[in-house]
Amino acid sequence: MLQEIGVGFTEKYPDINLEIPPSIGSGGGIAAVSSGTERLGRVARALKDSEVEYGLVYLPIAKIPSAIFTHPSTGVEAVTSDELVRLYTGEITNWSELGGADLRVRLVRREDADSTLQVLRATMLGWTDLEFSPRSKTALTTQDSISSAREVEGAIAFGPYSKPLEDGLTVLKIDGHHPTDPEYPSSVTLALIYKEGTLDEDMKAFIDYAQSGQAHTLISNYGGVPIGN
Repeated sequence: MLQEIGVGFTEKYPDINLEIPPSIGSGGGIAAVSSGTERLGRVARALKDSEVEYGLVYLPIAKIPSAIFTHPSTGVEAVTSDELVRLYTGEITNWSELGGADLRVRLVRREDADSTLQVLRATMLGWTDLEFSPRSKTALTTQDSISSAREVEGAIAFGPYSKPLEDGLTVLKIDGHHPTDPEYPSSVTLALIYKEGTLDEDMKAFIDYAQSGQAHTLISNYGGVPIGN
């Protein structure tokens, strides 16, 4: 989503050199901005009190659903919240148990500090105390999670929703609701962070653009819900 916002920004401000690197996780972004290594970062969770004490400014720009997605080989397009729990605890081990292909379930999870996992634990039924199967693989970034689901037959993973996920992956409906449905239970808030007084005019221009009507259109087209002015 930030890449899409970046494309729109570059079209409007072609003289400003903008680079949006791959995600290093919310914790990584907070550490980089807090230490002064970087001046502008992105997070997908609220700041902790200890992080606010670093002098960070938190600027939410979009809500992004937390999606569950699979390799198309599974043959399954929808599960209940109970079935999702049974998949990740390892009780369901073959997609045929859910009416899909006779194919082993390959579980991809994220580290405990991951923002999407934290939101799933807080909002998805049965996830508060969910203990992942020891057979699950831990992806360290959103890109790794998506790549695993794209490349490994039988894989199931989770991460922030965007419309490009629908290309080459099956985004599961949970209890009959697609991530873009109002009734879908889980979402994360995407925000920019910075320290007051550290931004130059180019960075301020990007922050203003990220809250503009043009950026809101890009966010909506990407599958998110805009926040801000």
